[in-house]
Amino acid sequence: MRRFALPVLALLALAAPACGDDGDDKDSSSTSTPAATTPATTTTEPTATTPSGGAKGDTDLTKKPKVEVPDQPVTTLQKKDLVVGKGPAAKAGDTVDMQYVGVAQSTGKQFDASWDRGPEPFTFPLGQGQVIPGWDEGIVGMKAGGRRELIIPPDMAYGAQGAPPDIGPNETLVFVVDLKKIQ
Repeated sequence: MRRFALPVLALLALAAPACGDDGDDKDSSSTSTPAATTPATTTTEPTATTPSGGAKGDTDLTKKPKVEVPDQPVTTLQKKDLVVGKGPAAKAGDTVDMQYVGVAQSTGKQFDASWDRGPEPFTFPLGQGQVIPGWDEGIVGMKAGGRRELIIPPDMAYGAQGAPPDIGPNETLVFVVDLKKIQ
């Protein structure tokens, strides 16, 4: 039933502006945008929005992004495209070249960044278990030339053991990742 509620509500929202219109508009120079031009959207995965997460304004992929962390830890992987690439989409088995910044949610402190090691990207085979599960799953579908925010729950990161000294036990991790190239 919930699956059908959003489309019905969206249709009602689009129809609502027409209700009560007597057709006697004295000012036809109104600058408001008709509701019909704003499509209703539904998402199947949660996404964070600034200020609780994101890299607001960081769309220049030649520069290291700033990472904003959510106020609370998450229990499911969250991914949000900050810049949609124009290249092919990454899939398991592809070797990907990435630039990234990683921040611990509880401290708000950066624990790692490929950007700090120079222009060479971090390269790995996607979906082969050579990175944390949040990356193996979170980068799939990302297009080359794009930037994505990943908010990774502890069970898809380093879990109860953490990765001392920079990543504590049961830490939610926030990454902004750039997919430079798929090999």
